[in-house]
Amino acid sequence: MRRERRSVVGVDLGGSNVRAGSVRGGRLEKLIAARLDAGADAETVLARVFSAIDPFFAGRARPAAVGAGVPSVIDPVRGIVYDVQNIPAWRKMPLKERLEARYGVPAYVNNDANCFASGEKRFGKARPFRHAVGLIVGTGLGAGIIIDGRLYAGPHCGAGEVGMVPYLDGTYEDYASGRFFAVRHGTTGEELARLARRGDPRARRVFAEFGGHLAEAIKTILYVFDPEIIVLGGSVSRSYRFFARALRARLRTFAYAPTLRDLRIAVSTTPHIAVLGAAALCLDALRDGS
Repeated sequence: MRRERRSVVGVDLGGSNVRAGSVRGGRLEKLIAARLDAGADAETVLARVFSAIDPFFAGRARPAAVGAGVPSVIDPVRGIVYDVQNIPAWRKMPLKERLEARYGVPAYVNNDANCFASGEKRFGKARPFRHAVGLIVGTGLGAGIIIDGRLYAGPHCGAGEVGMVPYLDGTYEDYASGRFFAVRHGTTGEELARLARRGDPRARRVFAEFGGHLAEAIKTILYVFDPEIIVLGGSVSRSYRFFARALRARLRTFAYAPTLRDLRIAVSTTPHIAVLGAAALCLDALRDGS
């Protein structure tokens, strides 16, 4: 069977579950989810991850590769994940090595923001563009960078960590992610969105304030990377309509009008983008022959 006709498997390690899906011909064929006990030991968690992937390798037509997206610091060459946010026991897990040993195919591992950007480039709203940023606005703030049609992660997988950039008395992540609602206003983005939908003026003001801060983070991205499109993902992005106007108003202070005129900002609507993004790691590597 020719390589391009074989499926690949994308794996997303979320907060309380793992989801794996087979992707072939640009579409998700099958999805399997398994619950994770985040407090379990490292091998028990790994066994649950395997339980979601194993069914895809049970038949004769075996997938060509496995890709995994993990919310952690990554060594992308060796595929080691460090200090996974939702799995305390995974302080140093050689995930690439373990996946390749079990399934006998190449495995590719990257962080969740890079997978999001890769998925949007291959399957979503960034598809028509050569230069794009996938910006996850959720419990944290992180970006994946697409330059000239390819993911750029940097030699230490540190590119796109815009949330760590100093801002005001903290970092962008303190003001342009879910932390802003919890720390500055003692609530959650979900609760404020519920109130904003009812027309609550305070909730609307908080979202407007948030939009201004996120615009400052986006201005930094524009100065550094000059993308054609920024695709927003993550839980807070679902409330975009409540802060879009304030965000755009603050962006008008950006120094280069042509950049701002041509910039597109979109919210991801691609179903199962985390799984598709992990699969995109495989597709990109197979395309490049690596």
